[in-house]
Amino acid sequence: MEITYREEVKRKLVHLSSLWMPAATLLLAPWPWCAPVIFFLLLLLTLVSEHDYANGGKYLGRLYGKLFGQMLRNEVKPGQWIVSGGAPVLAAALLVNLLFPAWIAAGALTVMLTGDIAAALIGRKFGRHKLVNGKSLEGTASFILVGYIALALVLVITHRPLLPDFAIGFLAVLVGGLVELFQKQLRLDDNLSIPLSVGLVLLLTLL
Repeated sequence: MEITYREEVKRKLVHLSSLWMPAATLLLAPWPWCAPVIFFLLLLLTLVSEHDYANGGKYLGRLYGKLFGQMLRNEVKPGQWIVSGGAPVLAAALLVNLLFPAWIAAGALTVMLTGDIAAALIGRKFGRHKLVNGKSLEGTASFILVGYIALALVLVITHRPLLPDFAIGFLAVLVGGLVELFQKQLRLDDNLSIPLSVGLVLLLTLL
């Protein structure tokens, strides 16, 4: 079921609000255990709420339905548990905080959150030149441009050197853009695959 463009915008605004995650990652950097614990608990709460919603729960399920029900891409049938995009985002936040230094984790999450929004909205509205998997050149280019600007801001905030970090940062975002483009072939939710791939490039080249 394809949702309307208006509902897509709402979904992406929720996505954008998740920028608190990289911000929290940086703020909690002096206490490396703190961010993973928070993201784990939120992931658990999200999964429980979605399960409760699928089973017609009166409390968490009803609240979840009011907040996010109309933004789900697939209609939930009674008893059918569909994991939304929120759970992979939280899982990605948990994983990158476990695997990478705080500045890389924050940068990788920021690329995923901003680049994915740009690719979805620009691609759906203005995408004219199709590439693969229904994705467009306009959407992919938007991902790379917006994602790199966002990553550059993280690099500035974390006082990373101009070279080679900003050059490698572009390479990392380019890899993230390719991962987003070939999401179907990778068979992994792009909310997970993008930050993990971006973080891995940064880790292997800058540390």
